[in-house]
Amino acid sequence: MPLTYKTPSFYYGGIFDWDVSIARLEELNALCEDPELWSDSAKAQILMRERTNLDQIIKDVKDIENSMNDNIEFIEMAEEEGDDAIIKDSEKELYKIQRFANRKRLESLLSGEADNNDAYLQVNAGAGGTEAQDWAEMILRMYMRWADKRGYKYTTLERSEGDEAGIKSTTLKIEGHQAYGWMKTETGVHRLVRISPYDSSARRHTSFASVSISPVIDDSIDIEIDEKDLRIDTYRSSGAGGQHVNKTDSAVRITHIPTGIVAACQNGRSQHQNKATAMEMLKARMYEAELKKREETQAKEHGEKSDIGWGHQIRSYVLHPYQMVKDLRTNVETSQSGAVLDGDLDQFLEAALAHISE
Repeated sequence: MPLTYKTPSFYYGGIFDWDVSIARLEELNALCEDPELWSDSAKAQILMRERTNLDQIIKDVKDIENSMNDNIEFIEMAEEEGDDAIIKDSEKELYKIQRFANRKRLESLLSGEADNNDAYLQVNAGAGGTEAQDWAEMILRMYMRWADKRGYKYTTLERSEGDEAGIKSTTLKIEGHQAYGWMKTETGVHRLVRISPYDSSARRHTSFASVSISPVIDDSIDIEIDEKDLRIDTYRSSGAGGQHVNKTDSAVRITHIPTGIVAACQNGRSQHQNKATAMEMLKARMYEAELKKREETQAKEHGEKSDIGWGHQIRSYVLHPYQMVKDLRTNVETSQSGAVLDGDLDQFLEAALAHISE
């Protein structure tokens, strides 16, 4: 499967180069002022996104430097005047700046082939009927709340309702700065332990749901797929309660026969739209599978860990007999399970990204 990608010029081995970045931003500003650029809308959008991202990175670095210098000056002045209150306030601000700088350091490590891209999120309920399907919907809600907190936009591309509650499966497209880079370590199996609301005997149940994250492919990545390797099925789109979204077989499912990779879409108004979106998703999942193969090969060659990946149980959510969410790869844990299920995921994402960057 041929793949090509052009890494932004201001990254070298994952390190952010300040001088190159300033020069590149000036170049992008000049390019975006050229009227001829907009004759190719796809190219224009890629350049505009690069300019916006780079401009924000440079602004963040300047803000960190200015805020740090200001608060250091406040502390020095307060020490001369013996004002302990100002010293404490400035030290708190420096702590916030440190956390912000650490986050930006992690973002600077997101220089992989598709880390700046949008992401596809797929959630599938494990075995266990209604209990597992309800857990899958809880997982979906968790990621939607996380996306809301970050200001990301999401669109439902496919959704299969549960038999009594929850969902059997769903696919979202999540759009935002470095969406794939931040979410890529979430691929894996998520385990829930709780007293089931669907068990009249109030017994404790363990449920599983799988999550898969793939990058949305843009023009910088080229993937060739042979049409003869595809099986295309059509079916009726349906929503909750079995109500038909339309009365024609407009939903499309595409299977890549050699790999068994499947992509489906039902949110478009026509079969043509759904087929085009499903093909984009299929390419994204094939690309993600290729990236995983590369990472596994590199890990074996260098004797590195490869425990963060598809097919592994990555996180445990315990709601009974105690409250705890624990990442099984990084050992980061919290008793604030309600907050986590409401989208407070950053501590886990940051730890996982730092782990694979070591």
